[in-house]
Amino acid sequence: MDNELLSLKGLSKRFGNKYALRDVDLTLERGRIVGLLGPNGSGKTTLIKLLNGLLHPDGGAIYINGMAPCPETKSVVAYLPDRMFVADWMKARDLIDMFADFYKDFNKEKACSMLESLGISERDRLKTMSKGTREKVQLVLVMSREAQLYLLDEPIGGVDPAARDFILRTILTNYSSMSTVLISTHLISDIEKVLDEVIFLKEGQIIRHESVDSIREKEGKSVDQLFREIFAVTDAREGLRAAAGEVRDVI
Repeated sequence: MDNELLSLKGLSKRFGNKYALRDVDLTLERGRIVGLLGPNGSGKTTLIKLLNGLLHPDGGAIYINGMAPCPETKSVVAYLPDRMFVADWMKARDLIDMFADFYKDFNKEKACSMLESLGISERDRLKTMSKGTREKVQLVLVMSREAQLYLLDEPIGGVDPAARDFILRTILTNYSSMSTVLISTHLISDIEKVLDEVIFLKEGQIIRHESVDSIREKEGKSVDQLFREIFAVTDAREGLRAAAGEVRDVI
Protein backbone atom coordinates (compact mmCIF):
# COMPACT_ATOMS: atom_id res chain seq x y z
CA MET A 1 0.00 0.00 0.00
CA ASP A 2 1.27 3.48 -0.89
CA ASN A 3 2.46 5.41 2.17
CA GLU A 4 0.80 8.59 0.89
CA LEU A 5 -2.65 8.86 2.42
CA LEU A 6 -3.83 12.38 1.57
CA SER A 7 -2.95 14.72 -1.27
CA LEU A 8 -4.38 18.17 -1.97
CA LYS A 9 -3.60 19.99 -5.20
CA GLY A 10 -4.58 23.66 -5.62
CA LEU A 11 -7.54 23.23 -3.26
CA SER A 12 -9.76 26.32 -3.02
CA LYS A 13 -13.07 27.12 -1.37
CA ARG A 14 -15.03 30.38 -1.49
CA PHE A 15 -17.98 31.65 0.48
CA GLY A 16 -19.38 34.45 -1.64
CA ASN A 17 -16.44 36.59 -2.76
CA LYS A 18 -14.21 35.57 0.14
CA TYR A 19 -11.77 32.68 -0.06
CA ALA A 20 -11.76 30.39 2.97
CA LEU A 21 -8.99 28.34 1.30
CA ARG A 22 -6.89 29.35 -1.67
CA ASP A 23 -4.60 27.09 -3.76
CA VAL A 24 -3.71 24.72 -0.94
CA ASP A 25 -1.16 21.99 -1.75
CA LEU A 26 -0.59 19.36 0.92
CA THR A 27 0.60 15.77 1.26
CA LEU A 28 0.21 13.64 4.40
CA GLU A 29 1.68 10.19 4.87
CA ARG A 30 0.36 7.32 6.96
CA GLY A 31 1.25 6.80 10.60
CA ARG A 32 1.36 10.49 11.54
CA ILE A 33 -0.38 12.71 14.09
CA VAL A 34 -0.63 16.16 12.54
CA GLY A 35 -1.64 19.43 14.16
CA LEU A 36 -3.71 21.82 12.03
CA LEU A 37 -3.00 25.17 13.65
CA GLY A 38 -4.15 28.70 12.94
CA PRO A 39 -6.14 31.61 14.37
CA ASN A 40 -9.91 31.89 14.10
CA GLY A 41 -11.02 32.29 10.50
CA SER A 42 -7.86 30.75 9.05
CA GLY A 43 -9.76 27.94 7.27
CA LYS A 44 -9.16 24.96 9.60
CA THR A 45 -12.78 23.81 9.92
CA THR A 46 -13.42 24.46 6.21
CA LEU A 47 -10.48 22.22 5.30
CA ILE A 48 -11.67 19.43 7.59
CA LYS A 49 -15.21 19.61 6.18
CA LEU A 50 -13.84 19.43 2.63
CA LEU A 51 -11.85 16.32 3.50
CA ASN A 52 -14.93 14.77 5.08
CA GLY A 53 -17.13 15.54 2.06
CA LEU A 54 -19.43 17.95 3.89
CA LEU A 55 -18.30 20.76 1.58
CA HIS A 56 -17.30 20.67 -2.08
CA PRO A 57 -14.27 22.59 -3.37
CA ASP A 58 -14.53 25.44 -5.86
CA GLY A 59 -11.15 24.54 -7.31
CA GLY A 60 -8.35 22.02 -7.11
CA ALA A 61 -8.48 18.36 -6.10
CA ILE A 62 -8.55 16.07 -3.07
CA TYR A 63 -7.14 12.54 -3.15
CA ILE A 64 -7.56 10.07 -0.31
CA ASN A 65 -5.85 6.73 -0.91
CA GLY A 66 -5.18 8.03 -4.39
CA MET A 67 -8.90 8.49 -5.12
CA ALA A 68 -11.10 11.54 -5.42
CA PRO A 69 -13.79 11.72 -2.71
CA CYS A 70 -16.40 8.98 -3.19
CA PRO A 71 -18.30 6.48 -1.02
CA GLU A 72 -15.17 4.32 -0.80
CA THR A 73 -13.00 7.17 0.53
CA LYS A 74 -15.70 8.36 2.92
CA SER A 75 -15.82 4.90 4.46
CA VAL A 76 -12.21 5.23 5.65
CA VAL A 77 -12.54 8.74 7.12
CA ALA A 78 -13.61 9.21 10.75
CA TYR A 79 -14.77 12.73 11.65
CA LEU A 80 -15.20 14.43 15.01
CA PRO A 81 -16.87 17.85 14.59
CA ASP A 82 -16.38 20.75 16.97
CA ARG A 83 -19.94 20.46 18.28
CA MET A 84 -22.43 17.79 19.33
CA PHE A 85 -23.47 15.59 16.42
CA VAL A 86 -25.77 13.09 18.18
CA ALA A 87 -29.14 13.47 19.90
CA ASP A 88 -28.89 14.10 23.64
CA TRP A 89 -31.82 11.80 24.48
CA MET A 90 -29.80 8.77 23.39
CA LYS A 91 -27.99 6.49 25.82
CA ALA A 92 -24.30 5.75 25.36
CA ARG A 93 -25.24 2.15 24.51
CA ASP A 94 -27.66 3.34 21.82
CA LEU A 95 -24.83 5.30 20.21
CA ILE A 96 -22.50 2.30 20.26
CA ASP A 97 -25.16 0.14 18.60
CA MET A 98 -25.88 2.84 16.01
CA PHE A 99 -22.18 3.21 15.10
CA ALA A 100 -21.78 -0.57 14.92
CA ASP A 101 -24.71 -0.76 12.48
CA PHE A 102 -23.49 2.16 10.39
CA TYR A 103 -19.73 1.51 10.21
CA LYS A 104 -18.26 -1.88 9.30
CA ASP A 105 -14.95 -0.87 10.90
CA PHE A 106 -16.47 0.02 14.29
CA ASN A 107 -15.08 -1.95 17.26
CA LYS A 108 -17.81 -2.28 19.90
CA GLU A 109 -15.53 -3.97 22.43
CA LYS A 110 -13.02 -1.12 22.20
CA ALA A 111 -15.78 1.49 22.65
CA CYS A 112 -17.23 -0.26 25.70
CA SER A 113 -13.77 -0.65 27.23
CA MET A 114 -12.96 3.04 26.80
CA LEU A 115 -16.29 4.11 28.30
CA GLU A 116 -15.65 1.86 31.29
CA SER A 117 -12.18 3.33 31.80
CA LEU A 118 -13.79 6.78 31.86
CA GLY A 119 -16.37 5.71 34.42
CA ILE A 120 -19.21 6.36 31.96
CA SER A 121 -22.16 3.99 32.15
CA GLU A 122 -23.56 2.72 28.86
CA ARG A 123 -27.03 3.25 30.37
CA ASP A 124 -26.51 7.00 30.86
CA ARG A 125 -28.25 9.42 28.51
CA LEU A 126 -26.18 12.20 26.98
CA LYS A 127 -28.48 14.91 28.36
CA THR A 128 -27.59 13.83 31.92
CA MET A 129 -23.85 14.20 31.24
CA SER A 130 -21.62 17.25 31.56
CA LYS A 131 -20.38 18.93 28.38
CA GLY A 132 -16.92 17.44 28.85
CA THR A 133 -18.30 13.93 29.34
CA ARG A 134 -20.45 14.20 26.21
CA GLU A 135 -17.36 15.24 24.23
CA LYS A 136 -15.44 12.25 25.58
CA VAL A 137 -18.26 9.91 24.50
CA GLN A 138 -18.14 11.36 20.98
CA LEU A 139 -14.36 10.92 20.83
CA VAL A 140 -14.71 7.31 22.00
CA LEU A 141 -17.16 6.65 19.17
CA VAL A 142 -14.86 8.16 16.53
CA MET A 143 -11.65 6.52 17.78
CA SER A 144 -13.35 3.12 18.04
CA ARG A 145 -13.46 3.00 14.27
CA GLU A 146 -10.53 1.36 12.49
CA ALA A 147 -10.35 4.18 9.98
CA GLN A 148 -7.41 5.43 7.95
CA LEU A 149 -7.88 9.19 8.26
CA TYR A 150 -9.14 10.66 11.54
CA LEU A 151 -10.30 14.29 11.38
CA LEU A 152 -10.64 15.79 14.86
CA ASP A 153 -11.92 19.37 15.08
CA GLU A 154 -11.11 20.85 18.53
CA PRO A 155 -11.27 17.51 20.40
CA ILE A 156 -9.99 18.94 23.71
CA GLY A 157 -11.52 22.41 23.65
CA GLY A 158 -14.25 21.88 26.23
CA VAL A 159 -12.72 19.47 28.73
CA ASP A 160 -10.62 19.82 31.86
CA PRO A 161 -6.83 19.19 31.86
CA ALA A 162 -7.15 15.66 33.31
CA ALA A 163 -9.65 14.72 30.61
CA ARG A 164 -7.33 16.20 27.98
CA ASP A 165 -4.63 13.77 29.03
CA PHE A 166 -7.06 10.86 28.64
CA ILE A 167 -8.16 12.10 25.23
CA LEU A 168 -4.56 12.42 24.03
CA ARG A 169 -3.76 8.91 25.30
CA THR A 170 -6.88 7.66 23.52
CA ILE A 171 -5.71 9.21 20.26
CA LEU A 172 -2.18 7.84 20.67
CA THR A 173 -3.24 4.28 21.46
CA ASN A 174 -6.11 3.91 19.01
CA TYR A 175 -4.63 4.66 15.63
CA SER A 176 -2.34 2.43 13.62
CA SER A 177 0.76 2.84 11.48
CA MET A 178 -1.54 2.72 8.44
CA SER A 179 -3.66 5.65 9.57
CA THR A 180 -3.15 9.37 10.19
CA VAL A 181 -4.79 11.75 12.67
CA LEU A 182 -5.36 15.40 11.75
CA ILE A 183 -6.15 17.52 14.82
CA SER A 184 -7.40 21.10 14.64
CA THR A 185 -6.90 22.98 17.91
CA HIS A 186 -6.10 26.26 19.62
CA LEU A 187 -4.56 24.49 22.64
CA ILE A 188 -1.15 23.91 21.08
CA SER A 189 0.85 23.47 24.28
CA ASP A 190 -1.52 20.70 25.40
CA ILE A 191 -1.24 18.57 22.27
CA GLU A 192 2.28 19.38 21.11
CA LYS A 193 3.71 16.36 22.92
CA VAL A 194 1.76 13.92 20.72
CA LEU A 195 2.30 15.64 17.35
CA ASP A 196 4.64 14.40 14.63
CA GLU A 197 4.19 17.42 12.38
CA VAL A 198 2.27 20.68 12.20
CA ILE A 199 0.53 22.77 9.57
CA PHE A 200 0.28 26.54 10.12
CA LEU A 201 -2.74 27.93 8.30
CA LYS A 202 -3.34 31.65 7.79
CA GLU A 203 -6.09 33.28 5.74
CA GLY A 204 -6.76 30.05 3.89
CA GLN A 205 -3.15 29.33 2.92
CA ILE A 206 -0.50 27.05 4.39
CA ILE A 207 2.42 29.17 5.54
CA ARG A 208 4.37 26.34 7.16
CA HIS A 209 4.24 22.52 7.15
CA GLU A 210 7.05 20.86 9.05
CA SER A 211 7.89 18.11 11.51
CA VAL A 212 7.85 19.03 15.19
CA ASP A 213 11.41 17.70 15.62
CA SER A 214 12.64 19.88 12.76
CA ILE A 215 11.08 22.99 14.29
CA ARG A 216 12.67 22.32 17.66
CA GLU A 217 16.06 21.60 16.08
CA LYS A 218 16.12 24.58 13.68
CA GLU A 219 14.28 27.17 15.75
CA GLY A 220 15.35 26.10 19.24
CA LYS A 221 11.82 26.57 20.54
CA SER A 222 8.53 24.76 20.94
CA VAL A 223 5.78 24.73 18.35
CA ASP A 224 3.63 26.80 20.71
CA GLN A 225 6.36 29.46 21.02
CA LEU A 226 6.91 29.58 17.25
CA PHE A 227 3.17 29.82 16.59
CA ARG A 228 2.80 32.71 19.04
CA GLU A 229 5.75 34.53 17.46
CA ILE A 230 4.55 34.13 13.87
CA PHE A 231 0.94 35.06 14.49
CA ALA A 232 1.68 37.83 16.98
CA VAL A 233 3.83 39.51 14.30
CA THR A 234 1.27 39.07 11.54
CA ASP A 235 -1.58 40.20 13.80
CA ALA A 236 0.38 43.32 14.76
CA ARG A 237 1.08 44.15 11.09
CA GLU A 238 -2.58 43.73 10.20
CA GLY A 239 -3.53 46.00 13.09
CA LEU A 240 -1.13 48.68 11.86
CA ARG A 241 -2.47 48.42 8.30
CA ALA A 242 -6.03 48.73 9.57
CA ALA A 243 -5.12 51.75 11.68
CA ALA A 244 -3.38 53.39 8.72
CA GLY A 245 -6.48 52.83 6.62
CA GLU A 246 -8.64 54.52 9.22
CA VAL A 247 -6.29 57.54 9.30
CA ARG A 248 -6.46 57.83 5.51
CA ASP A 249 -10.25 57.68 5.67
CA VAL A 250 -10.29 60.54 8.20
CA ILE A 251 -7.87 62.63 6.13
